[in-house]
Amino acid sequence: MLLKYGNRHGLIAGATGTGKTVTLQVLAEGFSAAGVPVFLSDVKGDLAGLCAAGSATHKLHEGFAKRAATIGLDLQYRAFPVLFWDLFGQKGHPIRATVAEMGPLLLSRLLELSEPQEGVLNVAFRLSDEEELPLLDLKDLQALLTFVAENAEAMSARYGLVSKESVGAIQRRLLVLENQGGADLFGEPALELSDLMLTDASGAGRISILAADRLMNSPRLYATFLLWLLSELFETLPEVGDPDKPKLVFFFDEAHLLFRDAPKALVSKVEQVARLIRSKGVGVYFITQNPADVPEDILGQLGNRVQHALRAFTAKDQKDLRLAAETYRPNPRFQIEEAIRDVGTGEAVTSFLEAKGIPGIAERTLVRPPSSQLGPVDEAVRAQLIAASPLKGKYDITVDRDSAYERLRAKAEKAAREAADLQAEEARKVEVDREFERARRYDGKGYESPKKQSSRSDSIGTAFAKSFARQLGTKSGQAIIRGVLGSIFGKR
Repeated sequence: MLLKYGNRHGLIAGATGTGKTVTLQVLAEGFSAAGVPVFLSDVKGDLAGLCAAGSATHKLHEGFAKRAATIGLDLQYRAFPVLFWDLFGQKGHPIRATVAEMGPLLLSRLLELSEPQEGVLNVAFRLSDEEELPLLDLKDLQALLTFVAENAEAMSARYGLVSKESVGAIQRRLLVLENQGGADLFGEPALELSDLMLTDASGAGRISILAADRLMNSPRLYATFLLWLLSELFETLPEVGDPDKPKLVFFFDEAHLLFRDAPKALVSKVEQVARLIRSKGVGVYFITQNPADVPEDILGQLGNRVQHALRAFTAKDQKDLRLAAETYRPNPRFQIEEAIRDVGTGEAVTSFLEAKGIPGIAERTLVRPPSSQLGPVDEAVRAQLIAASPLKGKYDITVDRDSAYERLRAKAEKAAREAADLQAEEARKVEVDREFERARRYDGKGYESPKKQSSRSDSIGTAFAKSFARQLGTKSGQAIIRGVLGSIFGKR
């Protein structure tokens, strides 16, 4: 692959057990050695071996040496600079985003909301923006939704119909997400994208590895998080045109999870991001079993392709195999369809962009052996690297600053105090009136009667709602700009 076309995106496809993970590892090594930072997800735990050098005592060393001799490679084992990340903070640095940064579109996708429920969630985000109620973690969003439900009438008058039933459905989905560990994703300190684009002292690009073995138990959370990260890169990074090498390469493993059951509007936005993020210097590589897992409009953006073997056991498999072969530039020396079916483990049909970005002719290719360790590393080695990381301590402690939950609670407490004061004042007036009744005075024209007073004061909820309605009528709101996928610019 020509390094200057590394940001033209790519695809690694093939059936289970055909060598996709090793291909990903080899590509990550190549980018890192060229000074390009890499982000990838470790679904099976195998890619952690990038942090350790391969060994002549490994059971596959003899096969590696034979392959290296066949292709004329001087195989030198070496380790690569690695940063470990984990949404749950167990196998790497915690990695978080705020609810505001995630945005209503991606959050609706994560919670599997219906269209009316998504509309209510958009109302909540709009209220957060206008009333300066920062949404940082799940308790902020839960508190705001409770406030929306209690003031549904005032909300409906300003934003359109807001039903308590829809709010309740969103709250139940948030509870499911929380039970699945999704609460660990939201909070502060939020990830700084610059920490994914580091190099070591020798100039090698650091490889950020997201531990995804546990995360894969919640596949929608996995897909939504990676999509959010991609959108943040798209919205944040400046235009760089056509650099000599990418600024970052992003590997999206199990890519079919991104597009499975995704609404057309979301797929369209992902296509837009994939098409335009190239000019930000970011290359995106999708890893999946079948090229058909990726929508055609996005597949057309993937210039660098590594196609491992596809099995054709059914009529659908045969059709997918034929369609995959048709996307390659023909090679007169062999039939591409037959090659895709017949290549063995560690072999692939490849096509990389050539001069002026022209797709290269398909070739049957032997994949080089990795220089780093093939397979997982001991937890002790992982722990040592985390302890020696340049980011040690930066994300370890959760920060819970003043946000929507605290501000709404303060408003509720203030409303409760005001209601209590009103009740006390009412009780005092009733006592005065009672004393006046007992000792009415004659003014020469008749007995003076006390003025009628309200028999009860507003409830806490009513007082809060009236106060909120007054705010809606007087507050101009805060202008918030959101990007293609609904993520917010900057931190909240």
